[in-house]
Amino acid sequence: MRRPLQQITIDFRSGDALMAFGPELRIDAWNEELEQLTGIPAAEAIGRPCWEVLGGVGEGGAVICHPGCSEARLAREGWPIQSRRILIRTANRWKLVTMSTIAAVSADRGPVCLHLFRNETLAAGSERATTSHLTARQQEVLELIAEGVPAKVIATRLGIAEGTVRNHIRAVLVELGSHSQLEALAEARRRRLLPP
Repeated sequence: MRRPLQQITIDFRSGDALMAFGPELRIDAWNEELEQLTGIPAAEAIGRPCWEVLGGVGEGGAVICHPGCSEARLAREGWPIQSRRILIRTANRWKLVTMSTIAAVSADRGPVCLHLFRNETLAAGSERATTSHLTARQQEVLELIAEGVPAKVIATRLGIAEGTVRNHIRAVLVELGSHSQLEALAEARRRRLLPP
């Protein structure tokens, strides 16, 4: 008779912001430092696809975090992955970080990947680019506009009135000094509130 395999839990600890995920690219660990860096609580991140939570893009605008992530596949296959600078989604804006990828093997789960994140300092003169007084809800509306979602659908997704969405859009336009949604999106990207 076969004995059941003993479940092994890995407890990852780091002084840097750390996230762990398995072969399905679902987040298994999200430490306190990463909560502080992103403003996203572990309870909201764990169990979700890593690419959906981070939405990482390169400095030039290339999508890095996606369902077919080649870096995660290469790391699981044992290839070394160099650190890189990327923009990741946070609770209220995009943040430039350096991401290092580490592959490990768990006896109970197989391949596990770790991402370590370090906050990056922007080039001189770029600090203003990330400054924003948008509320978390306004940032959320801005990101949905960037995805091409109309106000009526945004209202449904967020569970708020369409008039409230339109008020948020007006507030975003005022904050970004823009006369149209298209102009606001361009300004948000210039300020690094959205990926390029």
